[in-house]
Amino acid sequence: MTAVSSILLSLFSLYPALTLLSALVVYITTTRIQQYRRLSHIPGPAGTGISWMWNSRAVISGKAYKYYADATERYGAIARIAPNHLITSSPELWAHINAVRSPYKRAEWFYHAARFEPGKDNVFTECDTATHDNRRKKLAAGYAGKENPTLEPSIDGNVADFIHLIRTKYAAPASSAHATLPMDMATKMQYFSMDVISEVALGAAFGNLKANADVNDHLKALEEGLRINNKSFGLGTSWIRGVPILGKAISPSETDERGYGRMMAEARKSIVARKLKGTDERSDMLASFIRHGVSGDDLFQEIFETLLAGSDTTSASLRVIVLYILSHPRVYAKLQAEIDATVKARTAAPTSSDIIPDAEVRKLPYLGVVVREAMRVHPPVVCLFSRVVPKGGDVVTVEGKDVFLPGDTMIGCSAWGMHRNNKTLYGADADVFRPERWFVDESIPEEKDRLARMYKTNDLLFGYGRWVCLGRVVALIEIHKAIFELLRNFDFAITNPHEPWTLFETMGLFAIGDMYVNVTERS
Repeated sequence: MTAVSSILLSLFSLYPALTLLSALVVYITTTRIQQYRRLSHIPGPAGTGISWMWNSRAVISGKAYKYYADATERYGAIARIAPNHLITSSPELWAHINAVRSPYKRAEWFYHAARFEPGKDNVFTECDTATHDNRRKKLAAGYAGKENPTLEPSIDGNVADFIHLIRTKYAAPASSAHATLPMDMATKMQYFSMDVISEVALGAAFGNLKANADVNDHLKALEEGLRINNKSFGLGTSWIRGVPILGKAISPSETDERGYGRMMAEARKSIVARKLKGTDERSDMLASFIRHGVSGDDLFQEIFETLLAGSDTTSASLRVIVLYILSHPRVYAKLQAEIDATVKARTAAPTSSDIIPDAEVRKLPYLGVVVREAMRVHPPVVCLFSRVVPKGGDVVTVEGKDVFLPGDTMIGCSAWGMHRNNKTLYGADADVFRPERWFVDESIPEEKDRLARMYKTNDLLFGYGRWVCLGRVVALIEIHKAIFELLRNFDFAITNPHEPWTLFETMGLFAIGDMYVNVTERS
């Protein structure tokens, strides 16, 4: 036995608690030093090399998207935000990380924090790559609408209900001097998107638009659940939900009267009711999932994820697009003129009761770039989407320099930095809403090439490679139809220009409220 060992044994026998505490301090200090050194070549905000405090503050503030964008703006397209976590605003690097055959995998730290129930995954939270890919194959046809011939008619019906609600409850007659009742566009957009996804997924809309209310408090439960999750994630306590017995006790339960639990219970009722009708009566998402082998609790997890993600992300996109249109009169006038010309030319049906077909609305060039530009300048989803660097590490090229990423390091995406702050690609006014930037002289090779890179980067809003968003098809049909029909039928004005909405980020999604507008019916 060495002299050092003898001394340690003697100390332990005399002061066991103190010795254990000292050993723990030494272990933590050594580990932190090792973590700091392995990523010391990548700069970041003060303290991020030894502590998660900076990231926790960012998450809890409800403005993490700005913290991350500021980090990549100040320290470069790849920056450190925690001892073992990096973030990038480089579209090229993010595409490399998410390529179809990429060896990177999802980080459990991020994705398992988004689980509804401990130990139960859906296509969004599944971190085993092979299992994820298998799930996607079973869900793809349902999301793409290939087995749902009523997909577009279902969306049309809800667009019509949306227009009817506004016309009968909020819109003043054309050229009227009468006062109008301010309408919270944020809430109505949620009603619309939740009704669309519930009908597309389960065969029947929840009925929010017809009731002009949050039926069964689904939307209230969703926001409450996201805020609880966000705080837990920011405090670094999400892992507790994985502890046997304790995790289940503090996680959402279908017996809860509020939050995720309430929404889960209501969603399960809808799923059970829809399953009783079988898959032959109506071909919707649920029917498609069942036909492709999704069953048991997996079916519930996937449908619930569809309801949550399909409503929240689409409604956020619509609110962003509408706000940027209304706050830019030049764009508003130009877009409405394009819509009016389309109606006049009978590309769209001439009566307001008929909804423009998706094939026609996608031909409108200015509407197309307005949608792209609004989601670029204000990305509606700003999740980290953390990935894990493969063992052995990876050498990547960022801003013309080779950077080594050690294995098992987490790296996420700064959507705000990648899109809104990307002056290299979008120009010096990248943070300005200017749809015309998408119209370039394609006879100039350099401009044509830059436009191609703009489109490829903008498409990253919906993910890339094996993790591209399954719901993109449905979302884009909803968005283009809704914007067209809203501006076709009504004139809108922001009620409170000094504070057009309230905004709080929860787990990468935006809780948007108090978006009041005054509405006048167009003749």
